[in-house]
Amino acid sequence: MNLERTFFVTTVTWKRTPIFRQHASQLMVDVLKHHAEQGKFVLHEFVIMPDHLHLLLTPAKDISLERALQVIKGGFSYRLGKKHGPVWQESFSNHHVRDEGDYLRHAEYIRLNPARAQIVETVELYPYSSSARVTCSSTSVSKLA
Repeated sequence: MNLERTFFVTTVTWKRTPIFRQHASQLMVDVLKHHAEQGKFVLHEFVIMPDHLHLLLTPAKDISLERALQVIKGGFSYRLGKKHGPVWQESFSNHHVRDEGDYLRHAEYIRLNPARAQIVETVELYPYSSSARVTCSSTSVSKLA
């Protein structure tokens, strides 16, 4: 696995507003899938929490991490519509994945996040994460159905 351009990313909603309820969460899944299918990035793992999301992704060679997050956040905001008002806090936090062990630790953190937050008892029950759709941590969202 080439981890040279793989990052663990967290981005937070405006004032931690819990906008990711059922419809908005599915909308974000659709945005992630759309941009992964366009080849903007490979999305290894993700979880959409009520007021933030975590991603483990590798941007395409010709796209910066900043641009990848811009298309994700901007694409979601556009699809959500202007009536909603501000959606995102500025910027995002990121961690460059150093090696396979680091990758596996961050993948597990993402997978377990809904259970740790006591949203669900088992991660497979949380529909807005890669855990609900795949068991292999290196599968791209573009391959998810």
